[in-house]
Amino acid sequence: MDNKPLVAILMGSDSDLPVMKGAAEALDKFNVDYEMRVLSAHRTPVEAAQYAQDARKRGIRVIIAGAGAAAHLAGAMAAQSVLPVIGVPISTPPLNGMDSLLATVQMPKGIPVATVAISNAFNAGLLAVQIIGAGVPDLSEKLLDKMTAYKQELREVALAKKI
Repeated sequence: MDNKPLVAILMGSDSDLPVMKGAAEALDKFNVDYEMRVLSAHRTPVEAAQYAQDARKRGIRVIIAGAGAAAHLAGAMAAQSVLPVIGVPISTPPLNGMDSLLATVQMPKGIPVATVAISNAFNAGLLAVQIIGAGVPDLSEKLLDKMTAYKQELREVALAKKI
């Protein structure tokens, strides 16, 4: 693309990076530019709010936010931005990500956060591609064609498995 990030990949801590790299891998597969940042809803609330408020002006079209435990980052982003937010609940002890899942998915009415499976940042990246593909006129046909091909690949792999 044009090296202008369309997706923000955010994480509450650098310890979330191994999971959040999955979103980057999915975006790389479709040549969608992104930026990655560590921002915390709790440790850097002012900076996180400012980031969310400025993201649209900078060309970001989708925010992917991953966090574990209390997992408030996606909700904090959604509260401060009109952009679509995809939450990635990250598995952490002692509840193996169930606390993160519930904190991410249980948003109040009017503050939507799309939520993927626990620690499945790759799906968050794919969902971002679909959102951008459906909403950016210059890119939509190209990205949606690539997404169609990708899903066909998944189908073929699944159908080829014999048990």
